[in-house]
Amino acid sequence: MSVFGMVSAVAGFFKVRYLVDKAMIDNIVFRAHYRVTSAILFVCCIIVTANNLIGYPIQCINDRGVPGHVINTYCWITYTFTLPHEQGRHIGTEVAHPGLGNENQERRYHSYYQWVPFVLFFQGVLFYMPHWVWKIWEDEKVRTISEGMRGDLVGAKEQRERRQSRVVQYLVESMHMHNTYAFGYFVCEALNFINVMVNIFMTDKFLGGAFLSYGTDVINFSNMNQENRTDPMVAVFPRVTKCTFHKFGASGTIQKHDALCVLALNILNEKIYIFLWFWFIILAVFSGLAMVYSAAVVLLPSTREMILKRKYRFGAPNAVDTIVRKTQVGDFLLLHLLGQNMNVMVFGEILDEFVRRLNFGSNCNLPSAPSTLEMSPIYPAIEKYGKETET
Repeated sequence: MSVFGMVSAVAGFFKVRYLVDKAMIDNIVFRAHYRVTSAILFVCCIIVTANNLIGYPIQCINDRGVPGHVINTYCWITYTFTLPHEQGRHIGTEVAHPGLGNENQERRYHSYYQWVPFVLFFQGVLFYMPHWVWKIWEDEKVRTISEGMRGDLVGAKEQRERRQSRVVQYLVESMHMHNTYAFGYFVCEALNFINVMVNIFMTDKFLGGAFLSYGTDVINFSNMNQENRTDPMVAVFPRVTKCTFHKFGASGTIQKHDALCVLALNILNEKIYIFLWFWFIILAVFSGLAMVYSAAVVLLPSTREMILKRKYRFGAPNAVDTIVRKTQVGDFLLLHLLGQNMNVMVFGEILDEFVRRLNFGSNCNLPSAPSTLEMSPIYPAIEKYGKETET
């Protein structure tokens, strides 16, 4: 299967869906975790498994005492090593390759390369998990409430008013009943931040403690004198390593065979992980800011007031104050998510009607409550029960 074909299989994470088809139940930082980051990790997993990009992932040469395919397989499934004290030596005069030289010193063993695609895939799954948990917790509430009103299509006035009245009636009747809903959202948002931090430290452990400073080392390397610098990407992802193979000779004695191994796969690995370093740092910063923002929404009513004033226009005076004063965090979050899925004009009319009912009560000069069948998009179970009763 071609690389293009495999990558296109992951393209669904970047698919742009119209709001009419799918409700938005989170914010842009949340989507950066499960849609963008998961897709990036899955694509990287596919790339490092595509042999046609780099040829064989490992090729070893020895003194011909061991067949080539045997030494290649052995060094791939076990480990190779470099010598940290030989880093920074002049290539061609002092050492043959960076990190290679006299073996009577400390060794740094490399066996991560055989696990890279599995770890990348596992990380992609981890970044999708908070979204999966939130989808189960959310249970398509926003989609059900906003059915027929999502997107930019407004529709006929009579039909629009009927649907708006239905939504307002639901919001009034279910006030102060959405705090558990909001709790689930904020928990999953915190899981996003925890997840990206865990992935940073997990990757650092996977690469032998070299990931935390990997990006800064590369930046410092680019600013150093070209004659007196050591490439940190080559130190973490060496392109040439050593491998030792032991076997029995003709007389039964143990023979030692040294091999030099070219790890062509590390050409890809070094680029992948420098990109992931920067991406994880950016994602962690924005995830932390999103948590601070959510904490302000929960703890500070003035924050909720500011959000409503900046995003929506109200016809009634003191409408924002009424909403902030009479609703709780769960109600505000539901209103906020509904506002993401509806036309600004339509949602503004819904908020005005909602404020009117909060101020004067649902029975004072207001349209009568919708019938059971009219509420069916919001209460699908009621419609089902009604049909069974009729039968």
